[in-house]
Amino acid sequence: MELSSSFSQLPKISDISFSSSCAPFPLQIRYLKPHHKTLQNLGVFAVAVDPQELPKNSPQRLLKELAERKKTTSPKKRIPPKRFILKPPLDDKRLAQRFLNSPQLSLKQFPLLSSCLPSSRLNNADQTWIDEYLLEAKQALGYPLEPSDRFGDDNPAKQFDTLLYLAFQHPSCERTNARHVRSGHSRLCFLGQYVLELAFAEYFLQRYPRESPAPLRERVFGLIGKRNLPKWIKAASLHNLIFPYDNMDKLQRKEREPPVKSVFWALFGAIYLCFGMPEVYRVLFEVFEMDPEAEDCQPKLRRQFEDVDYVSVEFEGKQLSWQDVAAYKASSRFV
Repeated sequence: MELSSSFSQLPKISDISFSSSCAPFPLQIRYLKPHHKTLQNLGVFAVAVDPQELPKNSPQRLLKELAERKKTTSPKKRIPPKRFILKPPLDDKRLAQRFLNSPQLSLKQFPLLSSCLPSSRLNNADQTWIDEYLLEAKQALGYPLEPSDRFGDDNPAKQFDTLLYLAFQHPSCERTNARHVRSGHSRLCFLGQYVLELAFAEYFLQRYPRESPAPLRERVFGLIGKRNLPKWIKAASLHNLIFPYDNMDKLQRKEREPPVKSVFWALFGAIYLCFGMPEVYRVLFEVFEMDPEAEDCQPKLRRQFEDVDYVSVEFEGKQLSWQDVAAYKASSRFV
């Protein structure tokens, strides 16, 4: 800041200097000697002094240092956002009404299916995803495009549209922030993991009845290990539903594999609940085109025993297919 003032008559003093503390910053006013002999162009300039250049014992400097120390030692407390403040509890009538309206209470004869349904009815945001993507998912999996609610109440397939929607809402997508969606997907994912393990355990145990568990595990892992799941998802043309805004091939493994695994497991949880284990085999070997004889699915070389099934004699000398395993029923003498 620079202030200029001119005086017509000034006493003949070689230098005038004084300071003032009226302003927030002290001012030093100096009289500058004119270059000419006349006093008409005489100027007085006021220059603001940097507070850091104040003397050590200056009151202004001490106040400034005290304010800076208070900022570092005692930061200002932040008030928590309103969304973290506890809400008043619902009264008994409204709470009971919420439970009675839950889809989980509508299926008394299917308790396992009921436990995987959302705790509240789907809203408009859920219906938007269903209207946009559900037909594409059904077509890729080989299911009729008609709404599943055309089935009767005694048919678990009536809930297939809801479960199929939940299966694709992996933890990285936007809709998983809703509690009823997140809970439904996680339950389907939990169930689907063990449905797949049971399906392949049954398949490989009957196909290789004398093989030890170690190579059997390697066969299962070669088919449904997390590194191979993106390949099956892409083969079934379902990758665009999991990554609608990203190219799956350009994503890193840590960004690609967890969502694919979560959707893959939840998908088979939904299929098992609505259609049973035979449909699980159909989707695995027809839709995803899994090949147990592929070279990268074979176990390490070990000492092999002769694969002879002495229990299911009707399969002796015959290589089992997934249709045989899905439709197989033990003979009456073992029942």
